[in-house]
Amino acid sequence: MANLINGKEIAAQVKAEVAKESEKLAEYGVTPGLAVIIVGDDPASKIYVRNKKRACEEVGFYSEEFALPEKTSQKELLDLIDTLNKRFDIDGILVQLPLPKHLNEKTIIGAISPKKDVDAFSPFNVGRVMIGEYRFLPCTPAGVMELIKSTGVEISGKNCVVIGRSNIVGKPMAMMLLHENGTVTVCHSKTENLSEITSKADILISAVGKAHFVTADMVKEGAVVIDVGMNNDEDGKLCGDVDFESVEPKAGYITPVPGGVGPMTIAMLMKNTLTAAKLNSAVAAKRPPKK
Repeated sequence: MANLINGKEIAAQVKAEVAKESEKLAEYGVTPGLAVIIVGDDPASKIYVRNKKRACEEVGFYSEEFALPEKTSQKELLDLIDTLNKRFDIDGILVQLPLPKHLNEKTIIGAISPKKDVDAFSPFNVGRVMIGEYRFLPCTPAGVMELIKSTGVEISGKNCVVIGRSNIVGKPMAMMLLHENGTVTVCHSKTENLSEITSKADILISAVGKAHFVTADMVKEGAVVIDVGMNNDEDGKLCGDVDFESVEPKAGYITPVPGGVGPMTIAMLMKNTLTAAKLNSAVAAKRPPKK
């Protein structure tokens, strides 16, 4: 029977550390500020935004939400981002995805200042993650790394398999594992003999978005299994990519859904915003006084 990796507990520890650092900054008159932009009425996005706002309150951050109508033009959204880029009280800017189809996601994300891109989605920050000289790490993969480290399992030298190659999770996840000297294989929809590859993984991370996709025959005995998926099963119940009931007896460590990766994503967003506030306040301190 696998050891359960409790994402809620680990996320609470991360946020507690962020709150302490936030208190220290407050002594110097600095309050980290996060702006969250949501376009349209997607119910899931609204829940995510609400959770992020609550997390900001928990750690002592200032947060501001910009709820824009579905028909917001690209120019209007870019103008808002430009304004937020220039505001000294806003350290991090997050545009909730997905965006309505008439908006160009790459253009929007690219317009956020790299110093305020706390999602680490911009080409500049993605490049820094690639070479290992980053300010911010993408929140979900960063959260996964914390979960793996909590098990005490050494990543270095291990056979690590990532299922999924998205820009948000799969690709940066592979880079982070490489930076920790893992031997990494990235699998996707075109991968042949998938179960043959995954069954050799010491650390298996699934981010494909398919309910119960990973079954027991795909998992090595004693493996660390991280489930990034957030899906609904045939009964409409929230579930992950991993068939938990069949895999749990075989794995060494496993994350539940919910309560695994999800809480960590928001915790790491708070950590990135704190880092941005430190960087921006250091820049502000060097700025000459106004005449």
